[in-house]
Amino acid sequence: MDDAFVARAQETLAKDTSVVPEFWQNKYKTEASVNWDKFYNRHTTNFFKDRHWTDREFEELRPGHTFSEQNPVLLEIGCGVGNFIWPVLERNPNLKVFACDFSPRAVGFVKAHEAYSEDRCHAFVCDITKDRLSDTIPPHSVDIVSAIFVFSALPPEKQAQAVKNITEILKPGGRVLFRDYAMYDLAQLRFKPGHKLEDNLYV
Repeated sequence: MDDAFVARAQETLAKDTSVVPEFWQNKYKTEASVNWDKFYNRHTTNFFKDRHWTDREFEELRPGHTFSEQNPVLLEIGCGVGNFIWPVLERNPNLKVFACDFSPRAVGFVKAHEAYSEDRCHAFVCDITKDRLSDTIPPHSVDIVSAIFVFSALPPEKQAQAVKNITEILKPGGRVLFRDYAMYDLAQLRFKPGHKLEDNLYV
């Protein structure tokens, strides 16, 4: 990202001076799980595509990696309807997955999938900003946590609590696989005025 691009991006964002009214900011933040439930009610499992690219981006997900030698445990936060889960389980027959989302409807779709089996995958409802993961997952038992396009959807003031929550179930030496939006990327620049809750947080 060169200086000229950053300058153009800053100029574009500076033009958007409007923010969502405080009432609606609070409503969107407090009712986020309800809104995602409505989203999945409308789109069911058809909106997002399965993430077959993850093993290209993260070597830890490839069969034969150190983390795949002894029945590793993975937690996916913000699992949605399972678009990350199913390709990873198919490629890694020894993998055990925990998957959580704060949308009960999304978790329901995961459990209804033909490939779902509690022997290999346990899906549960959890808001990682307030519900303790260790109430469901034994402390320090997870080898890999995937956080893909999750933290950008969390209010900044709640992100530190989410990180603390994750550390309680991650093994010493475990890995967090992180991918997300960034400042000045095209996803941010495409937002029209009226969608900004605060700087770098949109709805």
